[in-house]
Amino acid sequence: MIRKPLTSRGFEAECLSMQAPFRYAFSRLYFTYMLVGSPPRPYYLDIDTASDLTWIQCDAPCSSCAKGANALYKPRKDNIVTPRDSLCMELKRNQNARHCETCQQCDYEIEYADHSSSMGVLARDELRLTVANGSSTESKFIFGCAYDQQGLLLNTLAKTDGILGLSKAKVSLPSQLASQGIINNVVGHCLTNNVGGGGYMFLGDDFVPRWGMAWVPMLNRPSTDSYQTEIMKLNYGSSQLSLGGQDRRVRGVVFDSGSSYTYFPKEAYSELVSSVQEVSGKGLIRDTSDPTLPFCWRAEFPIRSVADVKQFFKTLTLQFGSKWWIISTKFRIPPEGYLIISNKGNVCLGILDGSMVHDGSTIILGDISLRGQLVIYDNENKKIGWMPSNCVKPTTFQSLPFFEG
Repeated sequence: MIRKPLTSRGFEAECLSMQAPFRYAFSRLYFTYMLVGSPPRPYYLDIDTASDLTWIQCDAPCSSCAKGANALYKPRKDNIVTPRDSLCMELKRNQNARHCETCQQCDYEIEYADHSSSMGVLARDELRLTVANGSSTESKFIFGCAYDQQGLLLNTLAKTDGILGLSKAKVSLPSQLASQGIINNVVGHCLTNNVGGGGYMFLGDDFVPRWGMAWVPMLNRPSTDSYQTEIMKLNYGSSQLSLGGQDRRVRGVVFDSGSSYTYFPKEAYSELVSSVQEVSGKGLIRDTSDPTLPFCWRAEFPIRSVADVKQFFKTLTLQFGSKWWIISTKFRIPPEGYLIISNKGNVCLGILDGSMVHDGSTIILGDISLRGQLVIYDNENKKIGWMPSNCVKPTTFQSLPFFEG
């Protein structure tokens, strides 16, 4: 499912340690937890680098909420944010909503690309942070008190309590903490390739490796607060895939941890599908009866994991910065980064047609393709970086606020 609408200290999350249960029978949901309120209570949140607002299901009262992992957040009257708050006005500006002079609360409504939605009011409460040395600190932050959820989003809320907004927007959690001087505005996550899931994430720049990272410039477009960069070439093995469009120029890439799958523009997707069809001559047989994803294959032997069939597929390579391979920056996606095993025991292509997603010409890298990589969004220096990692534990370079599940 795809949705669209941290010298300061940094922190890695007690708030922000990750687990990875299945979102559906065939896709993972990466979530962390936050300690909110006084006394602090835990809330499980879907980590989403393409969402602006953090929101938690709440009893305001709630008109449409899923059961969730924890009890609904219960706001007090003095928690409710007024329409004149600067972050309320910023949120309304991004949503093209009209300012209400007589309203006593700041309402919001977010619709995602799968047509699910969340509606509520903004609230302000304490966020408990645990520092690396074991001490704790608290910070006020603004989030959505969500009392009406609709669509497929309700499925994921059976395991979680809301969404953790990590975009570049001023209302996102990292931007709010940076504006308070608690962190530098840097976000990092590392999703493990392990079948059991797991990984870590952090806010702040103290976990940013001093070497080994590949960096590309972050696009700064007023129309979006998602993390984007430009791509020069896209290859499946040694075969170049078309990026679409008449001019055949560079196209955008969005890093979206809130999307289960990766999306290619129509031409690139069609050419990829044609290329992977060659596996039918290598012992895999297309199974059109499998409803998991558009393209699934069965084998003459039991498929226990992607490792059993990855030899039939090739690595995808996204090339940034230059059309010349020798001086360009590359993001490589091995078969483990775009294949999943369905409930039927088939191997399925976890890359989908993105012609109706975003602007139709943008590559969306979902969490399936971000696994096994430490990915960092450096809003201070306007760049995105990555490096291969087992995602077991970050290296601490300095003492900083630390979150551990």
